[in-house]
Amino acid sequence: MFIDVHNHVIPDSVLRLAERDSRLGISTAAGIWHGPNHVPFPLFPAFHNPELKVNDLAARGLWGAVVSPAPVLFCYDLPTDAAVSLCEASNDGMADFCAYAPDRLHWLANLPMQDPARAAQLYAKAVETGAVGAAVGTSIAGRRLDEPDFEIFWAKADEIGRPVLIHPAFNCAHPALTEWYLQNVIGNPLETTIVVERLICAGVLERHPNVRLLLMHGGGFLPYQTGRLVHARSVRPELADAPENAWDYFGRLYFDTITHDAGALRYLVERVGVDHVVLGTDLPFDMALAQPVQTLTHALDDKQIQAVAADNPRRLFGIG
Repeated sequence: MFIDVHNHVIPDSVLRLAERDSRLGISTAAGIWHGPNHVPFPLFPAFHNPELKVNDLAARGLWGAVVSPAPVLFCYDLPTDAAVSLCEASNDGMADFCAYAPDRLHWLANLPMQDPARAAQLYAKAVETGAVGAAVGTSIAGRRLDEPDFEIFWAKADEIGRPVLIHPAFNCAHPALTEWYLQNVIGNPLETTIVVERLICAGVLERHPNVRLLLMHGGGFLPYQTGRLVHARSVRPELADAPENAWDYFGRLYFDTITHDAGALRYLVERVGVDHVVLGTDLPFDMALAQPVQTLTHALDDKQIQAVAADNPRRLFGIG
């Protein structure tokens, strides 16, 4: 029974909140999402209707999903009170969404990361009400997750010990990525690479040994370029205080299967180990793997597919 660990939800509770609170800047007129920090996109029913979500999963050969807030709900540039309201609506809505099929649907908490102390509190509350982990952005509206202010969040994540999904967000600052949707095509994997290498270099993963990270889009450039960081550590004084071998932390990193290339997926499994790769689709966005099972069969053997699509997601999130 295959489980998708990168699948997005925009709960009805958030849509109702957006109608009442203009600070969110969200409109869904004519079924199109308009809001800050993302291009408009169709608000497909599978974003907010759990019956259609389950049906969509089944049609693609999937049993269930660990759903996370769509990155448009990472409203880290909002005032804290508005962000808390949004996250509470998101978490309550995802809990209700997954209650439709609790054996097949599980959810990750949305957190007001612009206030790390409040985010830590809401994370603990969300876990008490059923969250199997948290989802956070790679950038907190320009702030980086390795900055000292976020220690209180990582301490709580370490205490909770559940996976933290890190999804690219607020990655439109590079001027060369403005055309041709390159802010997504290049910017998303670049953001993932940046956030993880910074967390390693700053010692965040060293200080919080129970933190496990789930990385999107095959881990960006990380599996291919970590050797460059290790080499730089051996020759550059700027890295004198960084851990000597970044590869040592890969036992706590998990990578989804979204490489859009069979050869790249085979390399990912070889480089990080089959136990650290999990099925992810990015549904229902248009950059998703629309045929996830077929994608796996083109790249992996049956034993690897069973591990990546069924065994690893269950073990990582403690499901079933």
